[in-house]
Amino acid sequence: MTMRLFFESDALATEVTVLSCHPEGEQFATILQATIFHPQGGGQPSDTGWIGDSQVLRVVLQGQLTHYLDKPVALGTHQARIDSERRALNTRMHSAGHIIGNIGECLGWLPIKAHHWPGEGRVSFKRGENPQPIDIVFIQASLAQLISKNLPRQTQVQGDFREVGFGDLPAYACGGTHVKTLHELGDVVIQSISEKKGVMSINYMLS
Repeated sequence: MTMRLFFESDALATEVTVLSCHPEGEQFATILQATIFHPQGGGQPSDTGWIGDSQVLRVVLQGQLTHYLDKPVALGTHQARIDSERRALNTRMHSAGHIIGNIGECLGWLPIKAHHWPGEGRVSFKRGENPQPIDIVFIQASLAQLISKNLPRQTQVQGDFREVGFGDLPAYACGGTHVKTLHELGDVVIQSISEKKGVMSINYMLS
C-alpha cells in the first residue's frame, strides 16, 4: 500500500520511488512506494504535478493510489513536485468547507456531505435536534470572526485514520489537505443557502 505522506506533511516536492508503470488507454498508471500527491476524494480534486519529466494528470484511489501520467516513467527513484497553485486553491477550498461545517453544527445542523471543488463549493446539512435559522449574513460574519482569530490546524493521525480541526473547533475525520492557519483562507464568500427535501446546502467560493 502506498504511504500517504500528505497525511502528515505539506511538502510540495520530494524524491519518490516508482514501483510500477503500465499503459492504460492513452495514459500511464503508476504506483509509488510513498506519495505527496493527494488523490481525488473526500470532496477534493486530486493534485497534479510531475514525476521526473512525466506530468501527473490525476490521482485516484482504486484499491490503491494510482497516479496517471502523460508518458511512462522508469522504475526507481525520481524527483516529484506538485502544482503548488492548484494545491493551494484546493487546500483553501477544503478548509473553508470545514469551517462552514463547524458553524452549521453550532446552530444545530449536522454536516453530511461536502464538495470542495473550485467554483462548486458546497456543504450540505441535515437538521439536528434543535436547528436554528441560518442566513448568509450570519454565516459570513461568523467566518470573518473565525478567520480573524487565525486558528491553527490541529491534526491527529492513527494509521490510515486522520482527524483535522482548527483551534478548539470540533475536528472531522478527513484525508484532505488543509491550511496551516485560518489567515491562509483569505476571503470566503457565501453565495447562497437553500433547503430541499430536508437537506440544507451552503454554497461558497473564494474571492
